[in-house]
Amino acid sequence: MLSTREVAERLGVSEASVRRWSDTGRLPVKRTGKRRERRFAPEHVDRVAGQLRAAAPATPRLTSPKHVVLAGQVLEVPLHLPAFYDTDAGRTRLTVPFLADGLRAGQPCFLIAQGEELDAYLVAMDAQPGVDVDQALASGALTVVAAPGRTVAEALEFWETNLWEALDRHATMMRAVGEMVSERMTFESEQEMLAYEAAFNMTGRRFPAAVICQYDVRKFSGTALLAALRAHPDILGISLSPLIK
Repeated sequence: MLSTREVAERLGVSEASVRRWSDTGRLPVKRTGKRRERRFAPEHVDRVAGQLRAAAPATPRLTSPKHVVLAGQVLEVPLHLPAFYDTDAGRTRLTVPFLADGLRAGQPCFLIAQGEELDAYLVAMDAQPGVDVDQALASGALTVVAAPGRTVAEALEFWETNLWEALDRHATMMRAVGEMVSERMTFESEQEMLAYEAAFNMTGRRFPAAVICQYDVRKFSGTALLAALRAHPDILGISLSPLIK
């Protein structure tokens, strides 16, 4: 039997969604122990996972396919890609134009960064033609946070809440960049962060969102970078060279 957190990670949704589905009967639940904790049968969870996949064509992202241009490549949204760099200049070469294009197009943009990573982004974005960073921050067009959460569940809930809110404001596409060195500082562990990367795939596919997760190869082990590649299946069939800076 699976806990609420384990079901959320398996389905790529927030724990709040799991609780709501169990309360409405969509996901059968068994209460156990003195605290009446929720427990779920794997076969019931797999059934809901199939329902989510089957329902995907009806979501806004697929009824109106979108594309982004990334380093000369035209890529279809939803998109969840890793990018790798080994110099300070390489950090913003790919992702700042990506975010600037979104701001100029009126698309909600999210930047996950803190410390020196955040400083580098704000300086580079302020130099982009047609981009006023202060105005974008004040209006909510650009959202900056240090990390989406400390755990897989918190991070998925952050994205589910914010991406739905963007759709409620009639956004047709959202863009996000996550500096994983910054995110690792907030997550409970590097393992938890990488588990979130893998779990995000199902959440991300439900929205018209283009997401780039940036890895500074100077600050991650080879094992972690391999796990990052495995957590981003969208990279298959895409030229890697523009994603390595």
